[in-house]
Amino acid sequence: MTEQKYTEKDLHKALFMNLVMMLASSAMQQMGKLVNPITNKTETNIEGAQVTIDMLAMLQQKTAKNLDTDEQRMIDQTLTSLQLTFVETSQTAGKTKPAQDTADKKTDAGSTPPSPAPEAGDKKDPKFRKSYGE
Repeated sequence: MTEQKYTEKDLHKALFMNLVMMLASSAMQQMGKLVNPITNKTETNIEGAQVTIDMLAMLQQKTAKNLDTDEQRMIDQTLTSLQLTFVETSQTAGKTKPAQDTADKKTDAGSTPPSPAPEAGDKKDPKFRKSYGE
């Protein structure tokens, strides 16, 4: 067998592609598209996904004109795919929140919706609830 000798450039290319794939996997996991290997559950963290995608976009910008064709294609396609998935995921998440708000709005026009009773361990004052869409 002949032993292949890899150059530093080959190593850097492999490490760069691995970094892009790591960030992409993290973003997909944060958008709930991949199962969290620690909890074995699908979890959604839209804000975390946005930060991870922004980090990948920053990496794309900082490495501009310094990548070979394969590296450039990979980061461009990965980022585009993540951004489209993010838009789709955030729109889907946005559709569920207004549905919850409409349940509150089904009360009479002159009355205010009832405040949920605080649970025994809940120390928050119910009048300080976040409300989206009002």
